Amino acid sequence: MKSFNRIKKIIITLPVAATIVILMIGVSLSAAAEKINFYFPTSVQGPLTREMQKMVKQYNEMNNDVKVIATFTGSYEETSIKASAAVKAGRPPAVALMSANFIHEFVADKQIEPIEFFLKESKQTTAAFLSDFWPGLHANATVNGKLYAVPFQNSTPILYINADHFREAGLDPDNPPKTWEELVAVGKKLIKKEGEKTTRYGLMLPMQYNYVNWVFQGFVMSNGGQYYNAHYLGEVYYDTSTTRGALQFYSDLIHKHGIMPASITNSKQVSTDFFAGRTSMMILSTGTLSHVRNNAQFKYNVGFVPSKVRNGVPIGGASMIIFKGITEKERAAAWDFVSWLTAPEQLGSWSRFSGYFAPRKSSYEMPVMKEFMIKNQDAAVALDQLQYAGPWYSTFKTVAVAKPMGDAIQAVVTGKKTVGEVIPEAQRKADELLKPYNAFHGYTQKQ
Repeated sequence: MKSFNRIKKIIITLPVAATIVILMIGVSLSAAAEKINFYFPTSVQGPLTREMQKMVKQYNEMNNDVKVIATFTGSYEETSIKASAAVKAGRPPAVALMSANFIHEFVADKQIEPIEFFLKESKQTTAAFLSDFWPGLHANATVNGKLYAVPFQNSTPILYINADHFREAGLDPDNPPKTWEELVAVGKKLIKKEGEKTTRYGLMLPMQYNYVNWVFQGFVMSNGGQYYNAHYLGEVYYDTSTTRGALQFYSDLIHKHGIMPASITNSKQVSTDFFAGRTSMMILSTGTLSHVRNNAQFKYNVGFVPSKVRNGVPIGGASMIIFKGITEKERAAAWDFVSWLTAPEQLGSWSRFSGYFAPRKSSYEMPVMKEFMIKNQDAAVALDQLQYAGPWYSTFKTVAVAKPMGDAIQAVVTGKKTVGEVIPEAQRKADELLKPYNAFHGYTQKQ
């Protein structure tokens, strides 16, 4: 700590008795630091864990009053499970970086504090505070009209293309496919085969939970539909024409056109195949952008997720939340840390390092960020796509309710079942899981 270092410089000039007193003061100052636990996940490739530890270390070195103990807690889902378990065990972390679509569940379980409480103490209004955050982020941070989270890292799915492959196929890499029709036409031209074996696919998508639902939500939106009721947590729209159409498009890309593999590729495998030239296009998070920028040994470009009826993508990412069940001093320390970590400077730094877009508009007004955006035009795509973005899929028991549709997508991708077979079953299972929530609110679902 800075104060303790200053004490050490003074010690050598003082008598022994005075030195002892100073040392005791130094120990007292060190012991007075309020320790708080911080859980954080990473969900995309790259050295983000080390970078987060570096940022926490920077905060700790700047503060004598607070010491943040940062713990990497795995994926978004793993972090949610660990944080909730810690709360129930009476040992909650003070702060966690939590998947934005899990916030509703923590509110429903009365495990986190409204951010509005802290804003009032610092004489800020919620409206004024949120005015600096991109509008598309507000819905996943707000529950029943109250702010419960502060956005930290955010992303949308975007299309990545191998520019060299495009040129080789006689395509313009500066004009990635913008529509589903163009995606099919371009994808066919990019395929390479050796006999019956495909050695290069036109496109790959992540198919693991819960990534598969996030990207698929974008295709439902671009087909003119909605994946769930953004204003009520007890309703999903799996058995609709727009969701069926999106899943049929997935099926056609694989089983009709051969543009995608009939396999459950996870996001890491997708990016690995992209780097190795085994796919010419991929759709992944903007949070993967720095990983691509640092590892692609070829020229690449990025574009919007192709549309059918309209442009549309969900905003993913994670937000900072503060837990109930901690002391007043821990609450104050937690808010101080959250305020620092979500300030424009830190959000800009994290964006430049990771590829996530900064949730605060003011981050982009900083000279270092303006310079970065000029040098890295690919980083502007996520910002441009925000005008078509909506909140991330979030329901009562989000993970459980999402699984039937994730299972349905995987069954269609691997060719085990047809769209017509899986969609009604996914809706039925989801409705069954949502029954307790709807019963609590007095709603009876259609039989």
